[in-house]
Order: sequence, then structure tokens, then C-alpha cells
Amino acid sequence: MSAFAPTTVAAALRQAHTAGLARIDAQILLLHSVGRPLHDRAWLLAHDTDTLPTAASAVFLALCQRRAAGEPVAYLTGVKEFYGLPLQVDARVLDPRPDTETLVDWALEVLQAVPTPKVLDLGSGSGAIALALQQQRPDAQVLALDASTDALAVAQANAQRLGLAVQFQHGHWLQGLEGRFAAIVSNPPYIPSGDPHLASLQHEPLQALASGPDGLDDIRHIVAQAPAHLPPGGWLLLEHGWDQAASVRALLSQAGLCQVQSRCDLAGIERCSGAQRPLG
Repeated sequence: MSAFAPTTVAAALRQAHTAGLARIDAQILLLHSVGRPLHDRAWLLAHDTDTLPTAASAVFLALCQRRAAGEPVAYLTGVKEFYGLPLQVDARVLDPRPDTETLVDWALEVLQAVPTPKVLDLGSGSGAIALALQQQRPDAQVLALDASTDALAVAQANAQRLGLAVQFQHGHWLQGLEGRFAAIVSNPPYIPSGDPHLASLQHEPLQALASGPDGLDDIRHIVAQAPAHLPPGGWLLLEHGWDQAASVRALLSQAGLCQVQSRCDLAGIERCSGAQRPLG
């Protein structure tokens, strides 16, 4: 996009669309540029003939250029809603995806009958999963763990701002961790290191995306370590790639877990797999 002369809300959105931006992305960036709530798309319709202030036009242009270069909208606005929670995010953490809400739904389901459950979120990033679980189950003791001190800083700030009592700990998966948890949940790195799609994700932290030649290195670590940290009946729930469900189910079975199954995301793709430690 090139700098534009004084223009209206509608014309600015058209120009962004012509430059290749998705309509929803352009709308969110324009709302951010004029200081409106990001969900207030009705305002754009009501004010489509308004002339944009010069400063807002300049901000919008710069944001559109960064989005066209592949930077996530959440990084540009500094906020992403996940499970109804407004999370502050930046390039230190992954941009939380709506499909990960499938993992939260499943965790809440397996914890439904467990009083004051202890829950562990491995590789917490922005804290999205842990914070959603804590908000939905105020009685739970939720521990969020991450190997990145930068990510922990983002997650802790989100917890403090939202008033949610998640505990945070620095660590690499379950190494050296004490205790057992009614549910262990994780959205670990799962993209194969040679996957060409990584190029389009260059603005996000690579260590939170890629995991060995087949993308399953970190999942193997978690599955190997998790059973010792589950009580009988406890669950391990994992997000993974679109074509990895069968491989992850095999790993869960080989680890001696039962009730091995997968859940589909919003697009009907097997996005999460999990299993339970046997009761006997």
C-alpha cells in the first residue's frame, strides 16, 4: 500500500483489501488505528463515510504494510481474544489460535467431576490455555510451565491483569517437576523442522513451532514423562498437527495409557488427541 490522501473509512478498507488484506484483518486494524474496540465492526458501517484523521490514516497504512509482510494481527494490535479472555500478546509468544479452544473444552469435560483439580499446562506461551481453565474452574489449582522466560513474563502479566490465580514455573516439559495432576494439557511445537509453511510464520517464535524432522519430538518427550505425573484416571491432552492424530494416538497407547481418542477442531480436522491413565 502507498500513502493515501485524506480518505473515508470505507475507502481505506477498500484500499487495504486491494492490497491483499483479508477483510476482517483490515477491519480490526482500522478499529485499532482509530482507538475503537476491536469487536466494534458495527462502528465501521455506521461511520463508513467519515474522513479518517491524518494520524489514524498513517497508523493504518503502517499496520497494513506490516500485515501484508506476514506479521500476525494480534501482534499489531497487542491483543487476542481466547475463550472470551482478552490476552495481551507480542512476538515473545505464539498468536493463540481459535482451534486451541478445542483443547480447553476437552479439559473442562474430563475435569467436570473432579473437585479442586490440579491442572498442568505445558509450554503455556501467552497463558491462553491455563488462564481459560482457571477462569472456567476457579476452584482448580492451575500450574503453567514454559521453558521461555520471555513467554512466562507475557503469561504472568496476563494473569495479573485478568485477576486469575494461575501459578507459573520455568522448566522444560516435565523434567524435574514434582506432583501429580488430574489433567496435563499442552499445545507443544509440532511442525516438522523442514516444513515450508514455517516461512510464513517467521514473525512467531520458532522454538514454539517446530519440533524435529516429523514434528513429534516434543510430543514424544511429553508422552514419555506424563504418565508418572498422572493419578489413576488422570488425562493427558495434546494439540497436534492436522495429519498427526494417528501417530500421537500410537504414542499414547505405547505409553500404557487407555481411552485413547482424538477430537476435531472447528474445521472438522483431528486437532487434539488424549488418553487416560488406567484406573487399575
